[in-house]
Amino acid sequence: MKQMTTDSLQNVSSLVEILQYRAQQHPDKRIYTFLENGETEYNHLTFAEFDKRAKAVGAFLQSAELQGERALLLYHSGLDYIIAFMGCLYAGVVAVPAYPPKLNRNLLRLQNIVKDAQARVVLTTSTIISKFEPVIAQTPDLSELHWLTTDVINTALAKRWQDPGITKDTLAFLQYTSGSVGIPKGVMVSHGNLLHNEKLMQTAFGLNGDTVAVGWLPIYHDMGLMSKVLQALYMGSTYVFMSPVDFLQKPYRWLKAISDYKGTLGGAPNFAYELCVNKVTEEQKATLDLTSWRTAFNGAEPVRYETMERFVAAFETAGFRREAFYPCYGMAEATLMLTGGAVSAAPVYKQFSAQALEKDTVAAGDAHGKSHVLVGCGHSWPEHQIVIADPETLMRCPANKVGEIWAFGPSIAQGYWNNPEATQKTFRAYLADSGEGPFLRTGDLGFTHDGELYVTGRLKDLIIIRGANHYPQDIEQTVEQCHQAIRPGCCAAFALDIDGNECLGIVAEVERQYRPRGAQNQSSQEDGALEEIYTAIREAVFRDHELQVHEILLLKPASIPKTSSGKIQRHACRNGLLDGTLAAERGIANG
Repeated sequence: MKQMTTDSLQNVSSLVEILQYRAQQHPDKRIYTFLENGETEYNHLTFAEFDKRAKAVGAFLQSAELQGERALLLYHSGLDYIIAFMGCLYAGVVAVPAYPPKLNRNLLRLQNIVKDAQARVVLTTSTIISKFEPVIAQTPDLSELHWLTTDVINTALAKRWQDPGITKDTLAFLQYTSGSVGIPKGVMVSHGNLLHNEKLMQTAFGLNGDTVAVGWLPIYHDMGLMSKVLQALYMGSTYVFMSPVDFLQKPYRWLKAISDYKGTLGGAPNFAYELCVNKVTEEQKATLDLTSWRTAFNGAEPVRYETMERFVAAFETAGFRREAFYPCYGMAEATLMLTGGAVSAAPVYKQFSAQALEKDTVAAGDAHGKSHVLVGCGHSWPEHQIVIADPETLMRCPANKVGEIWAFGPSIAQGYWNNPEATQKTFRAYLADSGEGPFLRTGDLGFTHDGELYVTGRLKDLIIIRGANHYPQDIEQTVEQCHQAIRPGCCAAFALDIDGNECLGIVAEVERQYRPRGAQNQSSQEDGALEEIYTAIREAVFRDHELQVHEILLLKPASIPKTSSGKIQRHACRNGLLDGTLAAERGIANG
């Protein structure tokens, strides 16, 4: 193993070397602590224990001659997941993070991943195998794999581990995209990509060995894996975490853990902050001390100015500072993070003309026209570059135009596994006017202003009606705020092709207390309540966007299609509306 110091991590080739170093220098320092039910310490790992258990898993996989093969990881959130992932890296096995099936609900996605990755084995726990054995037996793609339980591996095997000869070019894992706009694809992340992006986040967030991260993000998702689990290893710091389910059931648990453990780093998509504002009570707020929270990053979905303002207003009495908010931008294809601002500065936001944005033009908002407040997502970092390109001509956009965000740098992944056509299209773009490249085409729309990146939406989700551009997240925000019955973060706006004309369709979940209860003598009253919601949606969308809604469908709670990372699947929502497969409430569906 190479000799190194904490200031010379750029000399290492992999996280395997870093963990061995941490285990030697700080064997008894606790790196991970898992909270059962989001509240009670269930178990933890020191650096020495982590190294030993990961080596044992690695040696076990080496004995099965799996180096270079793909291993599917099926675990619930917890230490077993992290140990198995690191065990794959120790063995030179390509990890494929995923999550256990839920009684056939996500089997199709799992089967697609197994086929695409050409996985040979599944790593999991004995508990998960026993619980899902009937499902596994009835699913050919899963039953044909070798299922290995890592929770019963004897740590004495660690002595048999052999260095697999990893370099920065070695493939570390396949991060399957969430599938918000299509079939999931396996992003090929090398050890070099991992190290570059961890270094980027360390610099951008201002992290060090004393950082205490507290979170709940899924480990199988790039944000949870990269920004929390692996960043703690990279920096030699501490990560306290709970399962996503425990957070979603009671958002207070996340904030209470930050308060109790004096967390300095915590982050999540925008919806999580909105959930905290809506669900944490005044009595619960009185128990919180958030003064230690230095960096609250916000990314992975549109960052909303209104959400940040509401969160600051709700929790500043508990010590939360506006400057702690850190809007950022990234994606799995870039390993994770691409842009962010100065960690000590308050978030940047500006008002832009809504009418100009509809025409892909950037202009300042004014008192005489409709304005749209956008939050800046920072700038690119050393060795990385962001350009705005016309998605049709592939030429660099002028400063006052909205275009597709293209990215370049050592954090950009190697491409899509077993998909050279998609790799060429997405990862090998060149500017037509200068020949610069290759760039990653992100599929996101945006622009730069005063050195700050502003993200306006997804290229494939853009709604064009009567020649004007409308971003679905803007319409969704209008719908969510128009009536208290609409569940936050559970709305989708999309285009419908009606007789050759593009029209607007909307689906939205309704809070439980507003749902019809099925009593016959209440049907007229309940249908009236639903009609009130429909009317509120139509009026708000016309008022704010000058659009007529062609069709509205109100859904039962927890029924709107989402990706594994919690993003709304607008295409699935549109298809479900058209084919009648969504779990709709009783009442009028036409807008």
